[in-house]
Amino acid sequence: MRRVDLSVVVPVGKRVDDLKALHREYRQGLDACGVTYEMIYVLDGERGARFVLESLRDSGEPIKIIRLGKSFGEATALMVGFANADGARLMTLPAYFQIEGRELPKLVAAAADADLVVARRWPRRGGRFETVRRNVFHALLRLITRKSFRDLGCGARVMSRRVAQEITIYGDQHRLLPVLAAEQGFEVEEIDVAQSPRDDFRGRYRLREYLHRLLDLLTVFFLTRFTKKPLRFFGMIGSGTFAIGGIALAVLVAQRLLFGAALADRPAMLLACLMLVLGVQLFAIGLIGELIIFTHAKDLKDYRIADIVESHRVKERDDAGAELTAPIAGGSEQVHRATSL
Repeated sequence: MRRVDLSVVVPVGKRVDDLKALHREYRQGLDACGVTYEMIYVLDGERGARFVLESLRDSGEPIKIIRLGKSFGEATALMVGFANADGARLMTLPAYFQIEGRELPKLVAAAADADLVVARRWPRRGGRFETVRRNVFHALLRLITRKSFRDLGCGARVMSRRVAQEITIYGDQHRLLPVLAAEQGFEVEEIDVAQSPRDDFRGRYRLREYLHRLLDLLTVFFLTRFTKKPLRFFGMIGSGTFAIGGIALAVLVAQRLLFGAALADRPAMLLACLMLVLGVQLFAIGLIGELIIFTHAKDLKDYRIADIVESHRVKERDDAGAELTAPIAGGSEQVHRATSL
C-alpha cells in the first residue's frame, strides 16, 4: 500500500465556501509543511460541491473524492475519510474558511510531540453574542468533563492514526474528539493559529442546536465516567431519589399518627410514593448495567500502553501498528511502545 506522511480529510456537508479558493489555500499551506500528503474530500450528501471537486480533479489536482449516499453527519464523514486514508498521520480541515492556510505547518510541526493537536483561532473575531455563547459552552465543558479547551468549534486538527483507530465518534461527537482522546490517555495539545479573514459566519443557531450541544456534553460525560461503572451513576441518583421519597413519606406518616392529619387528597403522599418507586427502578437499572459490564469485562479495554521497559533492544510501533526494532547504543534497556494490549 502506498504510504504518505499526512492524509488530509475534508468533510463537505451543509456549510461550504468557495472550494476552489479554499483548496488552493490549503495546498499552499500543505506544500510548505515539507511532507508528502494526500487530500480526501468526503461528500456528506452534498451534491453541488461534487462538480466543483470533479473539475479540480480533471484539472490535475491530486484529490480523492468519496461521495456518501446521503447525509450521515460530519462524524460519519470523518470516519469514512479515516478508513480510506493512507497517511501515517491524519489532518482534518473544514470545507469553509476558519484558519489561514499558512498556519498548517504549525499544526504539523506540533503533531510531532502530541497524539492530537487542536487549532485555536486567536486572536478571535466575532460579535458580543457569539463571544458569550462560546464562553458559556466551554465553561460548561470544563464543569461537566473537567477538560479545558477554548475552541472546539475549529475543525483543523492533526492526529496520529492510533487516535482515529481507538476512538469511535458518531452523531455530532466529532467536536468533542479532543475530550474523548484526553480521557483515553492520549496527549492532546491546543495551539493558537491565525483566524482566516474570511471566517465570517453570521448565521444564528436554532434552539435545537444548543440543546444538541448540551446533550452531547452529557453523553460524553457519561461515556467517559460511567461506562464501566453504571451503578455509580444510576445508584447515586436512585439512592438520592429513594431517600427523599422515604423522608417525605415518613413525615406524612408521622403527621397522620401524631397529629391526626388526613392522608387522603394529599398530592405529597403520591409524590413520595412515586419517588420511592423511581429510586428503586433507577438502582435496578444500574445493577443490571453492572451485571452486563461484569459479563463482558474481559472483552473491554479502556487503557492504552505508552511504554514497556525491557532489555537489549528497542521495539516500537509506528502509527499503523507495525513493529519496528532497533538496538540501543550503550545501554541494556529496551522500550517497547504499543498502542494497546
